Amino acid sequence: MNNKIQKFIIEHEHLIKEIKITLSLIRNSPLTLVGIIIIIELIILALFAPLLILPGEDVFLGMYPDRILLPPNNKHLFGTDEMGRDIFSRCIYGTRISLRVGIIVIAIAATVGIILGGISGYIGGIIDEIIMRITDAFLSIPSLILALAVGASLGPGLENAIAAIAITWWPWYARLVRSQVLQIKEELYIEAARAIGGSKLYIIIKHIIPNCISPIIVNASMDIGYAILTAASLGFLGLGAQAPTPEWGLMISSGRKYMPTCWWYATFPGLMIFQSVLGFNLLGDGLRDILDPRIRRRMRK
Repeated sequence: MNNKIQKFIIEHEHLIKEIKITLSLIRNSPLTLVGIIIIIELIILALFAPLLILPGEDVFLGMYPDRILLPPNNKHLFGTDEMGRDIFSRCIYGTRISLRVGIIVIAIAATVGIILGGISGYIGGIIDEIIMRITDAFLSIPSLILALAVGASLGPGLENAIAAIAITWWPWYARLVRSQVLQIKEELYIEAARAIGGSKLYIIIKHIIPNCISPIIVNASMDIGYAILTAASLGFLGLGAQAPTPEWGLMISSGRKYMPTCWWYATFPGLMIFQSVLGFNLLGDGLRDILDPRIRRRMRK
């Protein structure tokens, strides 16, 4: 058994060293650790939402006339809404919806941005000009305003909100990937790949895109929080999730009617949004250092 362990350690010595460096960087950055804890908490809430809500609670269509607009108490930690529904339970279910929206939006935006940015940066010429001018046109309009315009044209609904936000987000990834590709394509190993007859598509997929992953991961980890915030903004304005969906922005929109008397109605969903954006921002800042090759190179010595 000891021989097997020693053999495993020898075979994976480089991987083990990289893991140790990563753990050391996380340990030396308390804010990154806070971000990781917040994200883990949100994931747990999303995965185990049915087990964490009030027993027998219907967070969608439930009506409980005997407990309408109760303030926070021992049974209802976040109070109740105008239907008597438990706000704590609805906030937990809202975690599921918001995380799904954030991840889907960034996955779509990053995929489109990586493809267009990779083609634009590597091929260049007229194709680069066309893609970049389209990108500039999108970037010239504030993202929230563009999302509102697209959301209004598509109509209210969570799926339409996801599409509207993704449409506004891909240009940032296209710009980021293009700038990385312009640097990487001049490297010697890219020249070697061309010399042995590698096609442009093969070189982009096999050599260039993998070397752009670090900044994309950092950007995406921070953007998930902003995508959640934008989705909540659309929900607040009536262009995102529709009642009775327990979405944070929609809950704040409903709760503002009862402010300031029933302060808990809008406050706790707002704190959930704040927590999510903060967690992903801290995680993104930490990943920037963790994935920085210069810092990792220095720690290997």
